[in-house]
Amino acid sequence: MGNSKIMPGIGGEHYIPYSERTGDEAVVYFTRDLSAAGLRKLYEKVNDGITGKVAVKLHTGEKNGPNIIPREWVKELLAADLPDATIVETNTFYVGDRDTTEKHRETLKVNGWTFCPVDIMDEEGTTMLPVKGGKWFTEMSVGDHMTRYDSLVALTHFKGHVMGGFGGSNKNLGIGCADGKIGKAMIHAGKKDYKESEAWSVHEEELMERIAESTKATVDYFEGHITFINVLRNMSVSCDCEGTAAAPVVTPNIGILASTDLLAIDQASVDLVYALELDDRHDLVERIETRHGLRQLSYMKELGMGHDKYRLIDTDNGDVPVSLKDAVKDVVPFQG
Repeated sequence: MGNSKIMPGIGGEHYIPYSERTGDEAVVYFTRDLSAAGLRKLYEKVNDGITGKVAVKLHTGEKNGPNIIPREWVKELLAADLPDATIVETNTFYVGDRDTTEKHRETLKVNGWTFCPVDIMDEEGTTMLPVKGGKWFTEMSVGDHMTRYDSLVALTHFKGHVMGGFGGSNKNLGIGCADGKIGKAMIHAGKKDYKESEAWSVHEEELMERIAESTKATVDYFEGHITFINVLRNMSVSCDCEGTAAAPVVTPNIGILASTDLLAIDQASVDLVYALELDDRHDLVERIETRHGLRQLSYMKELGMGHDKYRLIDTDNGDVPVSLKDAVKDVVPFQG
């Protein structure tokens, strides 16, 4: 795993070009096929370590959220490739449609996640997982049902985020596996016991670092039995946690990525956005940089959570390497 430090003075608002990155290359698979078939094709490229009882970590969204991964895609993936898998979630830190198990279950019904089991992992309690090499945490509180699973598939809708800049696999796991009351407070308030005024007091570099350390607890727990898929579709600058209040989508759809390397898949997702034409990428890049979201990537590298260099493999054209520019050359403006 890469462990190079970021350059002095460079923070999460600064994009590091590929030519300035160091270390070995990982492999990231790519398809432009935004469909259940495309999702299945990429999963089959990265599923070797997925054995035993399988959890699928998915952001199931607020009520009637318009941008979540389509239910039918997930239904087909599970039916064909993961027939005994369980979708897993945790309750939210913010007050809304998913901050209690009762409200969360109702929201799942509204959004149609009724075709397979959905485990709200902190429904019955929490457990602590170790965080190795962190500077903010030595352990992270997660839903205790996590320990019931042997493998985990991080199935992520890649998009912007109001605090994190972007939400990729790192955010899906770092926030999405931390339990709603303790783990998420450790990340967003900086401590388990906090005043209401401190609930959202952590921002920018510190927030990105805390998210990554939380993710590391989960990734280390499933070591060798975890894989990552990012769906670059309906990429609002808003997270799916904003539901119907999400900002309108203006970024073109790009495709689906898959990798067994966490940093590589999130880095490649960001790189593909930056490879778009200026008008197409402007809003999402602005959201990423103004929130210092790129610190997610550089800190994951420091923690040894993967590689920021990779070979992008075009599965639509015979599994051959493809440049970022060629990968996005035929994208069309988002149609709504």
